Amino acid sequence: MSVIIDTVHTFLPPKRKHTPSGWISFDAVCCNDDRGRGGAIFKGDTVTYHCFNCQFKASWQPGRSISIKFQKLLRLLNVPDDQITRCSFEALRLKESVETTEVKSLIPILHTKELPLNSVLLKENLDDPACHPVLEYIYSRGLNINSYDWYWTSEEGFSNRLIIPFYHQKRIVGYTARLIRDGKPKYISDQTPGYVFNLDNQHWHRKFAVLCEGPLDAISIDGMAMLGSELSAKQHLLISRLHKEIIVVPDRDHEGPKIVKQAIEYGWSVSFPEWDSDIKDVADAVKRYGRLFTLYSIYKAKESNALKIELLSRNWFKQ
Repeated sequence: MSVIIDTVHTFLPPKRKHTPSGWISFDAVCCNDDRGRGGAIFKGDTVTYHCFNCQFKASWQPGRSISIKFQKLLRLLNVPDDQITRCSFEALRLKESVETTEVKSLIPILHTKELPLNSVLLKENLDDPACHPVLEYIYSRGLNINSYDWYWTSEEGFSNRLIIPFYHQKRIVGYTARLIRDGKPKYISDQTPGYVFNLDNQHWHRKFAVLCEGPLDAISIDGMAMLGSELSAKQHLLISRLHKEIIVVPDRDHEGPKIVKQAIEYGWSVSFPEWDSDIKDVADAVKRYGRLFTLYSIYKAKESNALKIELLSRNWFKQ
């Protein structure tokens, strides 16, 4: 019996009965039910939960990742977080036919790194006129000097760039240097593959975490950024370990559909807020509407149904 099946068996409510068809019935854990309208059925290494009261469903079978709905079921059954993590690893092991140790090897090793030569913390150098163009860029994006630990250097190739350090457990493990005017390359980066920007700040008490594409978007709402338009397997593993509802907000450009497709595959929610058509990303929305309204609009517009996500995305990327 797999770890996942054994876990569900162990944490089912003690007051339950077996039906001739194979279902185990009990008071549903997903709603206010006292008439035994929740049920689970086990067939080999497959488990299905169904509430005949509120119609909540969740299932798992070998070859599939632990979905958001199945994670929710485990939490409703009062499964400890460390056991949910163990189940997630087990699902990945079965899906990819690798040992748990190999799955753990997907977690990137993040070494401390240096910022570009002579980098200075902007908030400590506000009187330096050479820093002012970068400061103006920060404010032009609807952010301010206290939004993040911004850096700058006068070194050749970086003087017209805003340096955004990447943190992990309060250590700098990389950076991206964003051009403050039109031109290429827009970003010069030094990062470990698999790194997820601002992952450390997605605290346990939050019910959901917002995943954006760029670091400025993430900073503006204290969300996460994948630093691109597609997730790697390592990033997916790190984000899944949060055990939260993940809400993806794609940029409104030609690269956006890539992450929407991945979100559907992973069982994550996607949000297409009702923003003005010229708003291209989260940072733009915060600049125009403010942080609180932007977060509210993202949460209000979240959708987890795959078909509805596909329909909504057509209009989102067409604008």
